[in-house]
Amino acid sequence: MTKQPEAPQSRAPRVALDGIRKAFGGIPVLRGIDLTLEPGEVLGLVGENGAGKSTLMNVLGGSVRADEGRMFVHSLPYAPRSPADAARAGIAFVHQEPTVFPNLTIAENLQLTNLPRRAGLPWIDRTAAWERAAALLRRVGLSRDPGTRVERLSAGERQLVEIGRALGADARVLILDEPTTSLGAAERERLHALIAELSASGLSVVYISHELNDVLRVCHAIAVLRDGAVVATGRAAELSVDALIRHMVGRETRQLYPPRRAALPREPVLELRDVTLGVAQAADPRRGQGIEPLPAIGFTLHEDEILGLFGLMGAGRSELARVIFGLDASVSGQMLLDGTPLAGSPAERIRRGLAFVTEDRRLEGLCLGASVADNLVLASLRAFSRTPIGLLDPTAIRQAVDRIGQDVRLTGHAGTHVPVARLSGGNQQKVVLGKWLLTRPRVLILDEPTRGIDVGARAEIYELLYQLAEAGSALLVISSDLDELLGICDRLLVMRKGRIVRSFAPAEFDRERLLRAALPASVSERT
Repeated sequence: MTKQPEAPQSRAPRVALDGIRKAFGGIPVLRGIDLTLEPGEVLGLVGENGAGKSTLMNVLGGSVRADEGRMFVHSLPYAPRSPADAARAGIAFVHQEPTVFPNLTIAENLQLTNLPRRAGLPWIDRTAAWERAAALLRRVGLSRDPGTRVERLSAGERQLVEIGRALGADARVLILDEPTTSLGAAERERLHALIAELSASGLSVVYISHELNDVLRVCHAIAVLRDGAVVATGRAAELSVDALIRHMVGRETRQLYPPRRAALPREPVLELRDVTLGVAQAADPRRGQGIEPLPAIGFTLHEDEILGLFGLMGAGRSELARVIFGLDASVSGQMLLDGTPLAGSPAERIRRGLAFVTEDRRLEGLCLGASVADNLVLASLRAFSRTPIGLLDPTAIRQAVDRIGQDVRLTGHAGTHVPVARLSGGNQQKVVLGKWLLTRPRVLILDEPTRGIDVGARAEIYELLYQLAEAGSALLVISSDLDELLGICDRLLVMRKGRIVRSFAPAEFDRERLLRAALPASVSERT
């Protein structure tokens, strides 16, 4: 377990916010925020989606201008007009969605605005650039060649590249918005250790996250936002998850995870027999072809079961999900759905009852420019065709959209005709789930189902997953959040280097044992 960080000695604040207000379209988003950040302090910023966290940091980071209030950096007035102004003041913002350029190398992404040049010449000094990039990669714990194109990296590795870029700009204030959403357990621990090192060197960090246990472990102090106002502040050592949740929602909340269900005999639904992935697929599904086969994978998913799949980044969890759904091909082996071979395109597998909530809802799960209604019916258009030429029945669509919107508890939007891009992360994920619920799935695969979602929406999604299982669906849940898997799953599988290495029944659920199973054999076998 990470040791509680020691609080920095009291000094003049590095950053001070005084009465910051901001409204969009006449609707207040920030309501007089007062906040300070000391040198070397790690400040946690928590709140439900829509509480104002990102807007406040966008004001500090120069992307949004406040309507009222004052800001100070190193006791000097600070009024940035752009992120470039913020960078010149020593403030770097690592956003939740990495802003890297896939077609460029790691070295180029790390030094976009300050690539070294040869003396007196316009050409890039590649030797110096590669050496500097290698040093930054070592700082963030990423073992990659600086000449590797970013398009070949996983989502978690891209996040680390962006953090390295911020460090390379000599920032004195680092804003991290949901920095662990793409990281596995080991990578998360490495990031937290890095934050502690940076804090000890005097760098100030604002840590925005829905992972409240992480916030309590990593931060010195925590500020809670609700409805655009700071409603509570305190030292992390004096707070608890329950206290933070009460402040975030303004009331007592029900239990996050529904009560565990009794285990009952179930019929097999999905069976994998000696399925193998390629090495290239296991590293990154977008590379498209395997080089050599990995060890065979076999397991059975039963009716009415929630089966969890845990592993570190690069273990092959997401790649396995893509193979099951037909997005990528397996090297060998057989898959059965209800005893019948499973093959064909994703469309054919959808017709047979498969559904897949991908890890990146914005990139692969939604059409952001389309309406909520259009997104909800996207996977089930055949069901609404009422004529031989494929014309859709608008009345049936409207009724289905209204029903599924109530089932998944869509909230806080102006209607089903607004662009889905305007919804909060929690409501966007509910739209993705609703889309697949309309297909009445036999098997639902969920990859990081609550990534970047606030605690209230999480509880609703967990309840929905339980309802699906109780209705007979079989669920395969992939998550880097061990608490989530331990809280909702009937059984857990651990994946390492492209193979299933352990299976855990509920009576065997234990964080340390799961982590040991997920670690490389040379580490996990030490007791």
